[in-house]
Formats: sequence, C-alpha cells, structure tokens
Amino acid sequence: MKEKMIHAFKAASGGLFSNVEKADVGSSYQEMEKQGIALMGWADPFMPDCSMPKFIEEAWIQAVKDESAPHYTAPISNQELKNLIAEKILIQNNLKVDPNRNILITPGSDSGLFFSILPFINDGDEVIIPSPSYPNNYLTVDIMGGKVVPMEVKVENAYQIVKEDLEKLVTSKTKMIILTHPNNPTTVVYNKQSLEAIREVCIKNDLILVCDQAFEDFTYENEMITPSSMDGMFERTVTVFSFSKGMGLSGLRVGYVVCSDVIMDTMFANAVGVIGATSTSAQKALIEAIKHPEFMNVFKEAFDYRRHKAFEIINSIPNVSCLLPESGFLLWVDVSRIGKSSDIVSYLVKEAAVSCNDGVNYGAGGEGHLRIVLGVYKDNQRVVDALERIKKALIEYQTI
Repeated sequence: MKEKMIHAFKAASGGLFSNVEKADVGSSYQEMEKQGIALMGWADPFMPDCSMPKFIEEAWIQAVKDESAPHYTAPISNQELKNLIAEKILIQNNLKVDPNRNILITPGSDSGLFFSILPFINDGDEVIIPSPSYPNNYLTVDIMGGKVVPMEVKVENAYQIVKEDLEKLVTSKTKMIILTHPNNPTTVVYNKQSLEAIREVCIKNDLILVCDQAFEDFTYENEMITPSSMDGMFERTVTVFSFSKGMGLSGLRVGYVVCSDVIMDTMFANAVGVIGATSTSAQKALIEAIKHPEFMNVFKEAFDYRRHKAFEIINSIPNVSCLLPESGFLLWVDVSRIGKSSDIVSYLVKEAAVSCNDGVNYGAGGEGHLRIVLGVYKDNQRVVDALERIKKALIEYQTI
C-alpha cells in the first residue's frame, strides 16, 4: 500500500531530501555557513549581513504593532501599495495599468510565477524556455504536467535569442514561452532584437509569454525593455516582479504580478484560493521602501564594483572565462575546459571554502558552468577575497 501511494505522487525534482539543488534554499547551505564557507550561491543581497535600512525597519516594526497586523489584508492587497506599484511601472516599465484590475500582490515572486503559469498549462502542453534559465521555470512546468522545450542560447551570440532557433521549436502543442529577463544565471539583458523575435513568434502562434523580471532593477550597459510594453504584447504577457533582489528585502516575501484584465480574472481566483493574502505588515513596510528608493544606490554601487573585479579575476585564470555581467549581482563562469562543473563545485567547497551553484541546475547550456553570487556580504573585500580563493583553487585543480 505504501509503495502504491508513493508512486501515485505527482513528482517534481528538488524535494526536501533530494540532491537536486534549489539555488538559494536548503539546510545544507545553513550547515556550510556554520563551517565558515562563503555562500556564494545564495541570491539574497548582502546575506548574511543586514540589508534593511533603518527607515524600512522602523516602518515594519510600526506595522507589526498596528491593530491590523494580525489580520488578513483583503485578497485584493494593500491599496496604497498597489497604487505606488502602478506609478513605478509607468515610469520604469512603460506600462499604464489599473492598480485595481492589473496588479496582484504575492508572497514572493516564486508564487507569482507559479500562478502565472497555472491557468495555461495542461498535460502535454509545450513550454519553450530560453536556457540556461531559473530552475523554478522548469520545475513549475513539470509540476503542471507540461513539457519543457529548452532553447539553448549561445555565448557566441552573447546569450541573445536567435529568431530562427525559436521558430524551429514551435509546434501545435506550444502554449507558452517563459523568459527570465534579465536572465538568471547568465545576467544577459535581452536586447530589442531578441525581444522583437519573441513578440513576433508569440503573436504569430498565439502564445502566452511569462516574463520574470526579478533582476530588473540593476542593469548596466544595456537598455532594459519590458516585453509587456511592446505592441500587441500586454494582452498576452504575464510579468512577474520581485522586491527581493533590487531592494534586498527577500525576507519580507513580497512580489507582484502584472497582466491584463482577462488573465488576471482567472489568475486571481486561483491565487487567492491558495495564498489568501500576502503579509499585512510586510506590505506596509514595502510602501516606505517604494516611496524612498534611494537606498538601492548602495546595492548598485557595490554590485557594479564587484562585477568588474570578478570579470578581472576570473578571466585571469587559465582555461576559465566569463562575460562581464550585464545585470544584477550574478556571475556565469565557463569551466568546461577544465572539468565537470559538479566536480568543481565540490572542490571549491573543500579547497576554497566557497559554495557556488552548479550550472547543470539551470538547464540546457548549464553543464560546465558555475553561477557565483557576487551580492553576498556588505563588505566588498570579503567578496574579492573569496574570488581570489576561487582563482587559486581553480589553478591548482588543473594540476591534479
């Protein structure tokens, strides 16, 4: 009976007792921290150091003391917060939306991603994912019985999308494209040509686009275009946003989803039936953060410095290379010429006291790569020191 019950589960990889890695959760990471290992696989700004400015902390404390704190926010979410989000996406994303019809506040962007995909995917439906990509994109499609169709992007194209490659993957079963933009893990900011290719393919084949913009806040050389703002795309795009990466407020667990009335109507019913409402006090704390976003400059300055130092250090290692990160605080490193990425990740833990992410977890094109999070720690030097240890270890690895 027990065996039959276990086989009846709708399984997905990456469970509590699985060896499959989810980049920024897991008890194994917490054990490593106790051993003094630098956790450069945890995409949580300045972790484990404090990232919350005093004025947000005070707003959160006050919100917890408020008489509303122990009660639900209405499922439609905090009105002031939604109004501020609508103002933000008009300025930053070139999208004019009705805060009462087109915005859903969620407990983090992962839940937003899940409920963005849920209304559309049934057993056997195909979902194209430009890869490497965020592991939860693959996982969520698997949970829903869909079929992931990876489209491997190439370093020789600077990880941009080639329209002909995308078109070849579309079949009568294709329902959706999932795009992480800017990309996690490669950091690429998709250019207008790449996004125009997606737009044309979506419209021609009547596809839905789910676009995860969790890393949108820090882009450097390239223009950040929100696909939903392009002609003909708002009605067929669900955009998922996060306060975790840009504001360093991962622990508040607040994200939001923006889409058309028609999509929102179905998504809202699904989401509210499960999540009820996002934390009342956390939403109030976010109001202050959005009103005074200047504190984010501290992150951007640190991350910009670190990406240049990392580019310099990593590319000084024989047979190891990386591109200069285009966004956020990640680094995508090619170690394919010196060995298997899984072996190298284990070696770095032992010999460099650094834990980073194995590229195999990011899908097609991930083998032979490492994802290194540059956003950990407040002190830039701690990150540089860890990168120097990685350099020393990878040079030694090639002499074994």
